Amino acid sequence: MSILSILGVLSSALFSGTSLLYATLGEIVSERSGIINLGLEGTLLISASTGFAVTYLSGNPYLGMLVSMIVGGLTNMIMGYLVIHRQANQLASGLALMFFGFGLSAMIGKSFVGAKIEGLPRFTVPGLSHLPKLYSSLFSFDMLIYLSIPTAIFIWWLLFRTRWGLGLRATGENADTAFASGRNPKLIRYQALFVSGLLAGIGAAHLSIAYTMTWAEYMTAGRGFIAIALVIFSRWHPLKAIAGSLIFSGAVAFQLLLQSSGVQISPLLLDTIPYIITLLVLIAWGGTRKQSTPASLGRVYSGRE
Repeated sequence: MSILSILGVLSSALFSGTSLLYATLGEIVSERSGIINLGLEGTLLISASTGFAVTYLSGNPYLGMLVSMIVGGLTNMIMGYLVIHRQANQLASGLALMFFGFGLSAMIGKSFVGAKIEGLPRFTVPGLSHLPKLYSSLFSFDMLIYLSIPTAIFIWWLLFRTRWGLGLRATGENADTAFASGRNPKLIRYQALFVSGLLAGIGAAHLSIAYTMTWAEYMTAGRGFIAIALVIFSRWHPLKAIAGSLIFSGAVAFQLLLQSSGVQISPLLLDTIPYIITLLVLIAWGGTRKQSTPASLGRVYSGRE
């Protein structure tokens, strides 16, 4: 494998992994508050379709990204109403939100299937612009890629270095104890879901507005479920989520390289490589270290406001 191929895989991994990292960070915030959102896939699809539609109609990718974020936050409020206000089962509510997202995103994106847009502009890594274009193009990224790791650091700081983050983690461990300490568990969980939706919206915007720059039904291809798996892999820690997203996206880039190089293996089989690697990582990682699962994850809080 040539140096150019290796650089190509790394560059492709950054592009395909950015949307996954944002979604994973959002799910970490949600689960740290005690809510597991299986509807993340639906949130991603609705956000990606609306963001793409706004970008196509307005010609402004930044406006599309903003709309995608807001829609992601509002979509998660549906989940919040079901599991916090109505105290519905979290798993069933998440699945319902996922199927709702399938249908709504298909309806929103129906008129835009196959359409092309001018996505977010890309900027070459400082100091590498003098390289030959064949190489410098591999180091040309959009703003959401550059902001992905700072965002992970910010979410870590928010969860572990602020009073709000302390209250959120306390709610995820024991909502009654959090209430006894003067906090409002229901309000905190609503806030966590909204922040989670904002981050998912950013990831969805990157997928449709910056990475593919087109719309196709079910274009997330299971990224919502992979993000949930990566939350477990990262032990609910934002910084460790960076490594998890790169492992999956690197596998995606590697299987694409194998297909383009003419390896005599069915493309359908190669497409399964990223998911197989994700399963193997979870099998190898799970149970080998002390679990850090939020104690109240998935449990209904029926206490006072």
